[in-house]
Amino acid sequence: MANTLYDFARQRFLEGQFNWLTDTIKVYLVNSNAYTVQTAIHQYLSDISQSARIAGPVTLTAKSTAGGAADAADCTFTSVGGSNAIHAIVIYRDTSTEGTSPLIAYIDTATGLPITPNGGDIIVTWDNGV
Repeated sequence: MANTLYDFARQRFLEGQFNWLTDTIKVYLVNSNAYTVQTAIHQYLSDISQSARIAGPVTLTAKSTAGGAADAADCTFTSVGGSNAIHAIVIYRDTSTEGTSPLIAYIDTATGLPITPNGGDIIVTWDNGV
């Protein structure tokens, strides 16, 4: 799969249900052996099993939309261990309830993916494309 927005996220953006700057946006690192992305069907964090979530969530800070790109400060996942590889990054809007926290994006072609955790920190550097 290539980097993509979830279909329901596209709809929510078009209907003004997301505000990148003011909503609480979080990120998980996931294992695609335990999660098969289905962007046309999946819409909430609860669609991703706990076993697929390797690290996170981390809350995005210093978000901006300059140049029409969703950007944020780089984020750090601290002391990521385990034996399951990380194949993708999932971005979602947190509502404090998994069954109502909408999925936004699935990124699996970022530089450095897949990653095998070794107990160290994993830093995600956002490229705003500008």
